[in-house]
Amino acid sequence: MLVLRSLVFNIVFYIWTMLWCFGLLWTLVVPHRTMIWAIRGYMRTLNFWERTIIGLKYEVRGLEHLPKTGAFLVGAKHQSMWETMKLHLLMDDPAIVLKKELTYIPIWGWYAAKARMIAVDRGKRGAAIQSLLRGARERVAEGRPIVIFPQGTRTAVGAWRPYKIGIALLYEALDIPLVPMALNSGLFWPRHKFLRRPGTIVIEFLPPILPGLSKDQALARLEAVLEPATDRLVMAAGGPATERPPNAPPLVEVPAAAG
Repeated sequence: MLVLRSLVFNIVFYIWTMLWCFGLLWTLVVPHRTMIWAIRGYMRTLNFWERTIIGLKYEVRGLEHLPKTGAFLVGAKHQSMWETMKLHLLMDDPAIVLKKELTYIPIWGWYAAKARMIAVDRGKRGAAIQSLLRGARERVAEGRPIVIFPQGTRTAVGAWRPYKIGIALLYEALDIPLVPMALNSGLFWPRHKFLRRPGTIVIEFLPPILPGLSKDQALARLEAVLEPATDRLVMAAGGPATERPPNAPPLVEVPAAAG
């Protein structure tokens, strides 16, 4: 039954997404906020198919930790494609940091450009940092939240991957709060896998890391709070804890910045 439900859902998902991609082309010539409203509509329909076909729901915790006004950073765990399709339902008009090559995808890339995401060319290290900071400053001026995946790519449940410096550079340069976002989506919508499992995905926003730390301190604090929180959610749903290799630096709790 799991295989059959996964097959049906995947067929519906890709056909439905293709129809919406073509059906929303009109949003490329309307105001930005109108396009975001339409994208949210698409994402809500995906919720319906997930619940109806797979039996997959989601729960959000810690919304009180998101600043009510102004720009802020979100350092989000990235286990699955699933969470990328929920960010616009969790926050108001987030700007997501993504690989520049994704913007070359026909039609999808047009939407990413229209949504003013922050595209980074990871093949050019110095230029990548400058484009990241420049794009982030523009989005901060618009008062939008910025979402970045600190490990840089999807990471399977239970797997360890080092945190990259990009999010710490943004934290130091932008002087805005950094909100960690834990989740367990990889148990239900695993990367590079066909199966989609029923259950409840949990997303949890943790208390913000306020401005005032150095970039190294901020990165250490983010990892020290985000990894245990993610393991807690994963293990509560029956998954494994992260296997941290012996040569990985230990998690070190850094005191919060005075705020």
